[in-house]
Amino acid sequence: MRKIMATMLAGILALSMVACGGSSSSSAAASEPAASTPASSAAETSSSEATGTELSGSVSTNGSTSMENVIGILSEQFMADNAGVTVTYDPTGSGTGIDAALNGTTDIGLSSRALTDEETANGLVGTNVALDGIAIIVNAENPITDLSLEQIASIYTGEVADWSEVGGNAGAIATIGREAGSGTRDGFESITGTEDACVLSQELTSTGAVIEAVRSNPAAIGYASLSSVEGQEGIVALTVGGVACSEETVLDGTYAIQRPFVLVTKEGQELSPAAQAFYDYALSADAADLIREAGAVPVA
Repeated sequence: MRKIMATMLAGILALSMVACGGSSSSSAAASEPAASTPASSAAETSSSEATGTELSGSVSTNGSTSMENVIGILSEQFMADNAGVTVTYDPTGSGTGIDAALNGTTDIGLSSRALTDEETANGLVGTNVALDGIAIIVNAENPITDLSLEQIASIYTGEVADWSEVGGNAGAIATIGREAGSGTRDGFESITGTEDACVLSQELTSTGAVIEAVRSNPAAIGYASLSSVEGQEGIVALTVGGVACSEETVLDGTYAIQRPFVLVTKEGQELSPAAQAFYDYALSADAADLIREAGAVPVA
């Protein structure tokens, strides 16, 4: 009897050891695949794309000097989000930027005027990224605070040559403007009806130069992008027909002197992944607050 009982106990013990070993093996087998499941891999890929770590290369932009603040703030944020990408900006003026987009010497052209029919016929595509008011500025010492659109046109064509003729102190008016091909000049002249008729005391090649010329001359009047004028000392932005140049009045259309900020690309010419990503970002709702911070009016 003792021999039989000993044999039975030995069998039970052997079976118990086999069962424990099988359970351990099964657990190990189940845990190995879990470490590299497709779901985990997809999550990692998604996270990588979200942080932009896979995007790299350079993006060149070229054109409007008035768009400097907008492109600058968008580029800074985009590069912060995409460490492998460098965005460059060449402030050459709208005309040069449009030509660069046409010739393929830049990824994205920048224009502060709408494209002409001839430019679109040549295969260029213009997409508005923002709206901008063209502020009429005078020296801070000038007592004038408001001019009508007609008065502004008369001043720039030379019909009105003295400040006393529009309610100011006696003295010759110094008209400051931009060079031919400038988007700001094109916008200003097309809205005021002064194309090919402006008589300028100074013709300057950048928005900053116009602001500085007005700041240094009490007799001067000039025009410059709203995004460049805000916060500047030594100059004052006039109301036009009683309407101030602001985001609200530009967006609702009540401020008369305004124009678009345009991203220019060539139809059928594919952008690089980095350039396409920057282009899409600039037009997205995510960029709206930055565009507003730069002093322009977002359209997204």
